Amino acid sequence: MKVCVQGLWHLGSVTAACLAAVGHEVVGLDSDETTVRGLAAGSPPIAEPGLADSIAAGLAAGRLRFTTLPQEIPSDIQILWVTYDTPVDEDDVANVDFVVAQVEKTLPHLPPNVTVLVSSQLPVGTIRRLEEIAFRTCRTNGITFACSPENLRLGKALDVFLKPDRVVVGIRGEKDRERIRSLLTPITDRIEWMSVESAEMTKHAINAFLATSVVFANEIASVCEVVGADAKEVERGLKSEQRIGPKAYLSPGGAFAGGTLARDIEFLQAVSRREHVGTPLLGSVKTSNDLHKTWVRRKLKAIFPAIRGVRVAVWGLTYKPGTDTLRRSLAIELCDWLLTEGATIAVHDPAVKALPEEWSGRVRRTEDPIAALSDAQVLLVGTEWPAYRELPREKIAVAWNGLVVIDANRFLSSFAALAGGGYFAVGTPSFLEVTK
Repeated sequence: MKVCVQGLWHLGSVTAACLAAVGHEVVGLDSDETTVRGLAAGSPPIAEPGLADSIAAGLAAGRLRFTTLPQEIPSDIQILWVTYDTPVDEDDVANVDFVVAQVEKTLPHLPPNVTVLVSSQLPVGTIRRLEEIAFRTCRTNGITFACSPENLRLGKALDVFLKPDRVVVGIRGEKDRERIRSLLTPITDRIEWMSVESAEMTKHAINAFLATSVVFANEIASVCEVVGADAKEVERGLKSEQRIGPKAYLSPGGAFAGGTLARDIEFLQAVSRREHVGTPLLGSVKTSNDLHKTWVRRKLKAIFPAIRGVRVAVWGLTYKPGTDTLRRSLAIELCDWLLTEGATIAVHDPAVKALPEEWSGRVRRTEDPIAALSDAQVLLVGTEWPAYRELPREKIAVAWNGLVVIDANRFLSSFAALAGGGYFAVGTPSFLEVTK
C-alpha cells in the first residue's frame, strides 16, 4: 500500500521505518526541517535500537522517503497515518491543539477518499473534532477517520510494532476496515475492531490501569518498609493469586516519570471535570505518584541528614535504557535536587555524551561507571542499563566497599551483599542481605 506517515519523532519514525520494512511504500511528513533532513540521511531524531538500520534499509530499497511539504504527498496514497508524539508540558498537560493544527494543514492536500488513521496520544473526542474540521474544509473529498492507539515502548519499539500482542483499531465503516486490515496484514491478524470512541478510550483505560497498578504497588511497598516486610515477596504472593496473575503490573520500585501514563490520567481527569463525573480513584493516582517521586530523597536524608558535601555517583541519566532522551527523566530531576542541596555529583550513562548546560562545572561525567564511584559515598541507580549488570563482580566488590547503594527497582540486587554501606530498594526495611 501507499501510505503517508505524518509526525516523525519517535512514534512516526518507527512507524514509517516498520511499514517500509514490511513492503509498503511510505512517505514521511513533518514540518521540522532538521528532523526530515536527518531522516533523509538515515539518522533518526531519537535513539532507538535498530531504528537507524531500518530507516537506511527503507531508503536504500526506495520504499521510504521524507518531506516537509504536504504538497508532495502522492496523489494515490490510501492512508494518512498521524503519528505525532503529542507534546506535554511539565504538568503533563498535552498540547492537543498542535497535533490538530498539523493535521488540519494537511487535509486540503489529500487525494479523495483517504483514510486518516490517528495514533497520536489524544483525548477521547479528538477524532470527532477532526471529522468536523474535515467536513468544513474538504466536504466533498470523502475523507474518513479511524483510530489505532499507539503501543510503543522506548528501547523496544521496533519489536513491539512488528510483533504486537494485538492491535486496537476504531473505525466508522467497512472501507476503513478493509484498508487497515490490508495495511496490517504483513504484521498481524490479531485486530480488536471497535468504534472510534472506544478505541480512543481504550488507550486511556490501559494507561490509567497501569498507572494505578504502579502507585498501588509502591504504596504497599511503603508500608512494607516500616513493618519489616519485603515488598518483592509480597509481589510474589500477589502474582501467584489466580485472580491477579504473573504479568500484573505490580513490581515495587520507582515512580513513573510522567509522559504516557500521566498524560492519559490527565486526559481522563479533564473529561471527568468537563462532564461532572466523579473519579476520585483516578484523581489520587497522580498525587500518590508525585509523593513516591521523593522516595530516593527521603532515603538519602535518612542516611545523610545533611546532604551538603555528600559525594554522590549516579549510574544512568536517560528516561529509559535504550534511548538517549533526557526529557522527563527522574534521574535528571534527582540530580537537579542534589545540586540545590549542595551534593557533589559524578555521573555515567552510556548514551549521554553531553550533560545539560546548566550543570556545566558542577557535575562530573565519566566514560566508565566504576570511575564515577571514585571517592563516592553513595551510588544512585538512575537508568537500568544492562551493561551495569554485566560489570565484573570483582570490580563491583572493590568499588562498592563501604558504599551506600540506593537502587529503587532492585536492578542490581545480585550485587546487594557487596554494598558495604548498605543496599536500599523500594519495599525493603533495610540492607538486603540475600540475593533474590
